[in-house]
Amino acid sequence: MEDVAREAGVSGQTVSRVVNARGYVGASTRTRVEEAMQRLGYRPNSAARALRSGRFRAIGVVMFSFSSYGNQRTLDAIAVRAAQTGYALTLIPIESSATETVAGAFRRLEEHAVDGIVIVLEAHQLDESAVEIPAGVPVVFVDSSRETTRPFVDTDQAQGARLATEHLLDLGHATVWHVAGPEKSYSAERRRQSWQETLEEHGCRVPEALVGDWSADSGYQAGVRLREEPDVTAVFAANDQMAIGVLRAFREIGRDVPGDVSIVGFDGLPDAAQLWPPLTTVQQHPERVGAAAVDLLLAELDGESMTSMPLIGTELIIRESTAPPRPRT
Repeated sequence: MEDVAREAGVSGQTVSRVVNARGYVGASTRTRVEEAMQRLGYRPNSAARALRSGRFRAIGVVMFSFSSYGNQRTLDAIAVRAAQTGYALTLIPIESSATETVAGAFRRLEEHAVDGIVIVLEAHQLDESAVEIPAGVPVVFVDSSRETTRPFVDTDQAQGARLATEHLLDLGHATVWHVAGPEKSYSAERRRQSWQETLEEHGCRVPEALVGDWSADSGYQAGVRLREEPDVTAVFAANDQMAIGVLRAFREIGRDVPGDVSIVGFDGLPDAAQLWPPLTTVQQHPERVGAAAVDLLLAELDGESMTSMPLIGTELIIRESTAPPRPRT
């Protein structure tokens, strides 16, 4: 590092800031230091840095599912923020939330020597009393329940479902039918509860919710059942994929969307705007969730006592899949 400092004409502290991605360094100075490192063939020794600082500059991520849009975007955001702060990422995918599977993931992360762990797994699926989380290693949950005693970051699921339901009621629909996500999903449960509470607050009938598995196929199957109900004029699906399936089910028998039935999704898939009709949806922000999870974990590593981050809000994106109901004849 002394050689790099002499080559770049800067102080050793400036080189340290560049190497460790900590503290402010001007763009031109940073470029000069990086060019000097390249000319001299300097590579930071991670083992030596860990011995000196007590940190390995690595974050572990335990993730249950890569299939959902939200998890994909969240992982991408975690990786980007980790890189921005000078941390490497060790990803351990698990095929189930079974106790032995999660415990095995933690053991593997201990072998990789990480400073902290981000768990993209809903806390109610994890029996903390049965799984030994590595002692002294900070842990942050993503997309979790408020009942966990550990720090967590989450989207405001209830707010998003309320926005979707109230939008349909404000258009004049007598009630709103719901295609819910899996019963074991906390996110799905919070969206279902908020949908029900919103209908009750407005004095509306609460239809029985249909349960899907986040897939477009399960949304289609729910749509086939809903289209047999003559009084269905508005449907809120717990994610955009299931909303796409509901849309197909109604369209294939000639039911007009939004003339005969209005449909709202949840997630904010980029392709939702390219459907016909373009899908009204609740836009969530997994990129903010992932970045906030890393920030919360690093705050713990720095000794700050934090239990959670404020819930990250959503926005309703209104498109052509929703409209006032046609007058009954």
